Amino acid sequence: MLILWALNERACRFGELRRLVPGVTEKVLASHLRELEVDGIVHREAYDEVPPHVEYSLTSLGFSLNEALAPLGAWGREHILGNVEDAHHAPH
Repeated sequence: MLILWALNERACRFGELRRLVPGVTEKVLASHLRELEVDGIVHREAYDEVPPHVEYSLTSLGFSLNEALAPLGAWGREHILGNVEDAHHAPH
């Protein structure tokens, strides 16, 4: 989901995506991007330049998936993040 949310606003290069998705390794990010591309959710655009330039963006299917995931993200922000913060401040 973090990859989809990172691509929701605009196309990104691989390195930028890696910075936007905390804790992801290059190997895992590349694997997930390949899977999302095969599934028709992400579009990979390779530009014929030196040095090579590749951008990833959401397809219309990817944007519709983000719309479907938005309520889940809102629920997570409301419940999980608040509960995690409460747990960190609770006496042990």
